[in-house]
Amino acid sequence: MAKIFIVEDDAMMVTLMRQTLSKNPNYEIQHFESAEDCLNNLHLNPDIVTIDYHLPGMNGVGLMRKIKSYNSSIMCVLVSGQESLEVVVDAYKSGAQDYLIKNDNLFVNLENSIANLSANVVLKKENEMLKDQIIDRHKYSNILGNSNAVLRMLRLIQKVEKSNMMVLVTGQSGTGKELVAKALHYNSPRARKNFVTVNMSAIPEELIESELFGHEKGAFTDARERRIGKFEEANDGTIFLDEIGEMPLNLQAKLLRVLQEKEVQRIGSNKTIKLDFRMVAATNRNLALEVKEGRFREDLFYRIQGFLIHLPPLKERGDDVILLAKHFLEQYAQTNKTPVATVTKEAAKFMLDYEWPGNIRELKAVMERAAILADNGSITVDDLMFVNL
Repeated sequence: MAKIFIVEDDAMMVTLMRQTLSKNPNYEIQHFESAEDCLNNLHLNPDIVTIDYHLPGMNGVGLMRKIKSYNSSIMCVLVSGQESLEVVVDAYKSGAQDYLIKNDNLFVNLENSIANLSANVVLKKENEMLKDQIIDRHKYSNILGNSNAVLRMLRLIQKVEKSNMMVLVTGQSGTGKELVAKALHYNSPRARKNFVTVNMSAIPEELIESELFGHEKGAFTDARERRIGKFEEANDGTIFLDEIGEMPLNLQAKLLRVLQEKEVQRIGSNKTIKLDFRMVAATNRNLALEVKEGRFREDLFYRIQGFLIHLPPLKERGDDVILLAKHFLEQYAQTNKTPVATVTKEAAKFMLDYEWPGNIRELKAVMERAAILADNGSITVDDLMFVNL
């Protein structure tokens, strides 16, 4: 769809121009009677502006210069009754894409001119779309994979990384949710500040509130000194709450308030502390089902899923299995100062057919064990079977 402004004070001329251009359903047309009205509406981002040379208060060339000053990519067509070479040259020097004379061929010429320019509009928008889809893999060097599922995931990361929007990362255990959280942080304006990870499943329930929000000295038994909570530690940076679905229901209300108010209150204190943080949460649970069954607050669920990124299981990533396997074998060899083991064709096929219920975490462990077993540095199907695949 090309957005076209017609700037013309002659009502009959406007009617005829509209009739000409309205034949194409891909044109969105708006009319303005004066240069001032047009300038006041440039925030609507027209693609093409047709401008009458004789306008009240400002001639067409003057208006075109102001339009180009506002946004040089807006294409302008000057429509004039003057055939003066000097005016034509001045129009093109000022940035006109076309100059049409008001004669018997005007409307045919107008139709052709706008059709040609709108083709450029479509091409430009397609290029912008393709540019938006290009992934800077250098930024995501820790996320390996060339499958369509991984590329879709990277495009989502690229779209949201610069914002402050909360992100919910979902996927099975072992799919690399923390790598996504780190990619979001280290490519954001907060990259130089703290990245704080909290694994909710690893903290005893009675310690979660203190771990997240902190406590004052003497707030409870064994509180021998003040403790800064993880949210305070993440101030100006990013906090990553891994396995947020494990959070006890009674603490979810307190987390919701922290997210809404961007402030915490340490246990044993009446003072609130204002914070500026971005939160990324992750879960391997179906939170919508958890909400339905009363184990997760509905209001918190909608609060944390500002932007959703889902990680595919390894079995859906095709040849990424082999790419990752080689990477883990190289890591193992470097750490243990041994030659890099290779994978036979039969073993590679076996790995591609395997379900990998433990995902990337399982693959890494298998490759390390298989590298030890490999005779002559070559991993076979028997080596994989020995490590319980």
